[in-house]
This record gives sequence, structure tokens and C-alpha cells, in this order.
Amino acid sequence: MKLYAPSTINEIRQKYGFRLSKSLGQNFLTDKNIIDRIVESAEIGPDDLVIEIGPGIGVITAEAAAAAKKIIAVEIDRNLIPILKETLAEWDNVEIVNKDILKTDVNGLIHSCDGSISGVKIIGNLPYYITTPIIMKLLEDGVRADSITIMMQKEVADRIKADPGTKAYGALSVAVQYYCTVETVVNVPKEVFLPQPKVDSSVLKLNIRDKKPVELADRDVFFRCVKAGFGQRRKTLLNSLSSVENLTKEAAGKALEAAGIEPCRRAETLNLEEFAKLSNEVYLRLQQKGI
Repeated sequence: MKLYAPSTINEIRQKYGFRLSKSLGQNFLTDKNIIDRIVESAEIGPDDLVIEIGPGIGVITAEAAAAAKKIIAVEIDRNLIPILKETLAEWDNVEIVNKDILKTDVNGLIHSCDGSISGVKIIGNLPYYITTPIIMKLLEDGVRADSITIMMQKEVADRIKADPGTKAYGALSVAVQYYCTVETVVNVPKEVFLPQPKVDSSVLKLNIRDKKPVELADRDVFFRCVKAGFGQRRKTLLNSLSSVENLTKEAAGKALEAAGIEPCRRAETLNLEEFAKLSNEVYLRLQQKGI
């Protein structure tokens, strides 16, 4: 059965009386070449655990199951569970979990398979409206995976991989690039989805770093500085940093000077290393109560 074929998707929907949920951002992929690109780029080995976010009717799941030792497919829509049990019936290495990924202990899922797997790969076609929360949950929770290969709205992908000095560069770029190296797998036109969304998509592979690219005195202060900088993009760093709790403007100026960063610069011009230097100096002054 070609699960990705529009005719198959429509037959399944009619059989189960399944109605697509706009609130869950359900759009099913119908292009086999793109499905293959996702699975191949994830580099799934025969001893790997794959955690799939939002399997839908199992279009990507079935292809990944052929390559992996075990798949745990996390699907929030309970109406899709009986469909998945049918479409994936031939794969005894697939476990279907009816949960919200944002409320799921992903490391707990991984731990349940420890001893029988060698690597962990996360894949998925993410709902546009919660792409960023899902990515940041996985990264901030320190999920013990090798990589995250996911489809998302192209605009979000462009922001994630953006370089300093570009319009798309922002807090999301800095955050993801702190945790991962980023690869573009493939751009996906909206025409290959059923139903067709209003925007194009991209697949990114986020390779989770074993070692972070910068040394931070305090991770929380680092992200507070990043958030402050991009929260008021038009302001200079001297002015925007004043929104960091307990940091005076005078202390912000001293932190910028110590980090070798001109106070008139704006957040979008700073690279990861400069943000690290700045946040470390801010942390020092917060510890010294603004001195």
C-alpha cells in the first residue's frame, strides 16, 4: 500500500470518517522522493531508535521502520491511533504512543529502550503553529538524541539557519545554533501536501552538539541577553540590555566595553561567540550587583 498516495489517504479518511484538524495543523505528505530524503538524511541505522513526532497516518513511519530497530511514534490525535494501528500493522518494531509531545518525557522514552539501541534519531513533520516550542523543548530538556530531522514552515527554517546580519537572524537562530549544527535537507513545495497548506516547507537536520561551541558563565543569563537584544531589535545593545532584570544601564555599558562590543551595535549583528562574551560579562556584573 502506498500510504503517500492521495487516493490512499482519501480512502483511509473515508473508511474511518477522519476529519483533518486545522487546529492540529494536519497536512499529509504525498511525495515519495521527499519521504525518502527525510529518512535517508536522518541516517537511521539498524540498531537505532527513532522517535517520530506527529506520524499522521504513518507515511514517514513505514519507511523509517524498514531502517530502524525500533520506532516510537508520538501522535496527539487519538482519532489517528486506530488508523496507525492498521497502516503500520506489518511493522512489529513500531510502538504508537497517544500523547502530546510537549507533555512527553522524551528522555524517558529513550531510557525505556536503553541497552537495546545504539543511537537515537528524532524525525517528524511538525505542525506549523508549535514548531518552535517543540524544537526548544527537545533541546532545553537535553534530549539524548544524535539528531532531529524535521519538516517545518520554510519561514521558520530560514530563521533557524540564518546568519548574523540578515533579516531572518534572531533569538531562535542563536538558540538552535548554540545546541546544534544545522543542515538543509530539502525545500518542500506546498503542492505535495494533502490538504495543501498556504506556505512552503523545508526539512532541516539539527545535529545535536556533543560539546557546545562557546563557554558560558551562566546559560540562563546568556538566553536572557539574547532575548533582551532581539526583543527590541531597533534599539542599540546598550539600551536593549537594560531590560535584563537587575542590570543597570551603566553596568550594561561596562559589560559591552569589557566584551569589546560597541554599545551602538544591535543584536542582529552579534554572532554566537560575541553573545557568549557579552553574557559572561553581564553575568559578572550581576554577581557584583552592577559594578
